[in-house]
This record gives sequence, structure tokens and C-alpha cells, in this order.
Amino acid sequence: MANKDLRYKGDLVFTVYNFIYRMYRKLRYDWVDDATHLKRLFKARQGYELNLDHPKSLNEKIQWLKINDRKPLYTQLADKYAAREFVKDFFGEEYLIPLLYATTDYRDIRPENMPDGHFVVKANHDSGSFKIIRDKSKVDWKKLQADCRWWLSVNYFWFEREWCYKNIQPRIIVERLLETREGKIPNDYKIHCINGKVAFIYVSVDREGTNKRNIYDAEWQPLAFTWAAKVKDASKQRGAEIDPPTSLAQMKQMAEKVAAMFPYVRVDFYDVDGKIYFGEITQFHGGGFDQIRPLEWDYHWGEQVDLSVLNK
Repeated sequence: MANKDLRYKGDLVFTVYNFIYRMYRKLRYDWVDDATHLKRLFKARQGYELNLDHPKSLNEKIQWLKINDRKPLYTQLADKYAAREFVKDFFGEEYLIPLLYATTDYRDIRPENMPDGHFVVKANHDSGSFKIIRDKSKVDWKKLQADCRWWLSVNYFWFEREWCYKNIQPRIIVERLLETREGKIPNDYKIHCINGKVAFIYVSVDREGTNKRNIYDAEWQPLAFTWAAKVKDASKQRGAEIDPPTSLAQMKQMAEKVAAMFPYVRVDFYDVDGKIYFGEITQFHGGGFDQIRPLEWDYHWGEQVDLSVLNK
């Protein structure tokens, strides 16, 4: 494909690049049915065949859910903008990260529209498109606009067939950057629930520092497995053990309230010096393509996910 830096050069080049990208995507993704696409990716990333007829591992069941569990509510929950209304009604506005700005036009992302202080610019309709800003006088605004323009042009569904992303209206949102008293980004507590109950807690620790991934059971006992992309060294994922947040019991209670609607789901929270903020609701951790190692843990958790509840 074309060099991604070309998309920063102007309208004509962006249009040409975007056309090439879309044709490439159609050839590789759009003209392949969901099941075939998922099976190809799964074999390449997991190293074993995906069985959609009789899924057993957790990652297999995540793929099965992509195809067989498609409720309209899931689009709202995957939309980082629209999900705010759900969280407000479900838990209360006090759990929302302050929203500072939102737009569907990348050209609105310019310094006079941005707040002072520390904030995050992100896309509402995908995973991983964001930029942390602590000093807006040092931002290359043309490049940031180009990034936002690109984010808005991409439909994240096509890559890993996560249906909930397909019909989201793309937006750029600006939120206050959450920071602890020490000026650090708080740990991200990703609470994985199976059949409505907390199964384990995956913690992203010190994202701008050690950047480790620790996993604990519901009682905060360390669990000896990792869940990471194939390209990452599993032996380097875990960091030093950490104490549970003071708000853990409340986080688990809130997560299980959401989890009552799903056979499997991940509900994320931040604890900022004792105050809880809602992160996001994710049905497909790592797209169901990150590897759980040792592999027996993939089957251990998968065995517990009851897919038959969807037929009741």
C-alpha cells in the first residue's frame, strides 16, 4: 500500500491515497464473508483452526459472538460518544470522564477550539486512535488534523469483523486527561466477566512508564497467564505485583451489572486517587486474536462461557 505519510500532504493526495486504501480493503476484506475472514485471521494469529460450529476456547467463542450476537444496543456501547448516555443512565454522570469537545469535522481540531490544560483527542468509533496533549502550543496541528481526517475515514469493522463498530457515526472527541496526584495516567482496570460474573481482571499498569499487564482473579490473586498479540513477548508482559485499588469492590459490582447482558464482556474503569471513572465496554478483547498463553487458559475460560443463553 501507499506510504501513510502521503495522507498528510493535502486534499488531492489524501483522496488518491484513500481511494487506493479502499480498493485494497475491498479486495482483501470486503468481498470475503465474515466467517471466512475470521478463520483466516484466526489461524494466522492464534496458530490453531477456528471452529465456529463447536467453539471451545475463549478466543473461539469471541469469534462466534461476533457473528451470532448482534443487538442494536452494542453499537451504542462501542461508540465512545454515544456510550456516555448509557453510562449516565445506568450508573450516573459522575462516572464519566469530562467531555470537552466533539465534532464530525477534522478541521475543527485546531488550537482555538481546544481547552487549556491536559487532554486527549480520540476517535469514537475504533480502537487505539488517540493523541495525548499536555501542551497545545507544541502540537503540529496540521498533522493532528490529518490524523483525525484519516480516523474519520476508516470503518473499523472491516478489519476484524467486530459488528458493533460497523454503524457508528464517526466523531472526534476531546476528553480531559485523567491523571493522578503524581501526574501519572491511572492504571486501567479491565474487568472480564463471564456469564454475568467477574472472572478475572486485566490491569494495564503505568502506561507511560513500565507499561506492564498484570492479571488477577476476582479476589486479586495473581493468575499465571498472559493475553497479548502474537508479536509480543509473553515473558515480558507481567510487571511487579500491585495492590488492588480501593474502589475494587465497587468496580466489580458495576461491571457485573453490565455483564448481566452478555455471555462474555470486558468492562473498563480507572481509579484516580479513589475516584472511579468509566472507561469502556468491550465485547471482543484484542479482537479475539490476541493469544492467551499458556493455551490451556484459553480453553479454561472458554469452557465457562455459556453461549446457550442467547437462545433463551
